[in-house]
Amino acid sequence: MDERQLGSTGESVTAVGLGTWQIGGAWGDVPEDQGRDVVRAALDAGVTFLDTADVYGDGRSESLIADVLEEHDADPFVATKAGRRLDPHVADDYDLAHLREFVDRSRENLDTETLDLLQLHCPPTDVYYQPETFDALEALVDEDRIANYGVSVERVEEGLKAVEYDGVESVQIIFNPFRQRPAEHFLDRAADEDVGVIVRVPYASGLLTGALSADDEFPENDHRNFNRDGEAFDVGETFAGVPFETGLEAVEELQDRAGIDDLASFTLRWILAHDAVTTVIPGTTTPAHVRSNVAAADRAAPTAEERAAVDAVYDEHVREHVHHRW
Repeated sequence: MDERQLGSTGESVTAVGLGTWQIGGAWGDVPEDQGRDVVRAALDAGVTFLDTADVYGDGRSESLIADVLEEHDADPFVATKAGRRLDPHVADDYDLAHLREFVDRSRENLDTETLDLLQLHCPPTDVYYQPETFDALEALVDEDRIANYGVSVERVEEGLKAVEYDGVESVQIIFNPFRQRPAEHFLDRAADEDVGVIVRVPYASGLLTGALSADDEFPENDHRNFNRDGEAFDVGETFAGVPFETGLEAVEELQDRAGIDDLASFTLRWILAHDAVTTVIPGTTTPAHVRSNVAAADRAAPTAEERAAVDAVYDEHVREHVHHRW
């Protein structure tokens, strides 16, 4: 699997990484041993970028990563996030004191002195207009608590504002065939600023695997059940903001138009065909899916006909629901 430079950090990471929201929480019940197996499978497959957050299972995801790294000889680049532990979740509290507290907790969970990458975790939009927040991140670098920092954003406009800060090394954003606005407004700007792009929610919460159906029922503690209308957090995190039934119709038409044999691997390769993308971080609860995600990096890039089919389905079914919002 090829590696790509992560901004100006001097680090290169695999084009396919691992997202660990699924093994932390909000995706149903996943036993800890199974979560460790997922991380172990990623490392065994050569993945060098792991993404987590302090609120994934209240630190569970971070701790599972630390457990595996203690017994494994791999040395991946581990990115975590901070900010969503604030209650209330307000811009004013994205300050040095709170961020230092969150960072120290993640350092303990991950059993490391210095975090490779700390990302602000989808903060309120006002945070991007608070230079003092980014000054606080610089202070944490000076204290050797973190080596690099970036942001995880909900909206393109937040990413565009974030890259104005010289110290921001990465922007994590939702981007997939059902969320195309970043290609129109953000990716080129990130490349111009030498900022890494980390793509999350590549499968639109499973829609773009082609494995979901209208009969599927999700567990009570699965966000695909409890956050469909944005009751818990930004609705764009669930099915990429596409209404579930609409998404199923769009998937069926996409497969028919493009004749795609494996929608999941096609989706990852479609994302990676955009040169500004550094890494894509699909999450999963099974080692087998980890291996198939990694294999997708070797798939041929989408043809012109396949790209046209994606665009047509997006325009006809999806655009009206998401394009103006994120």
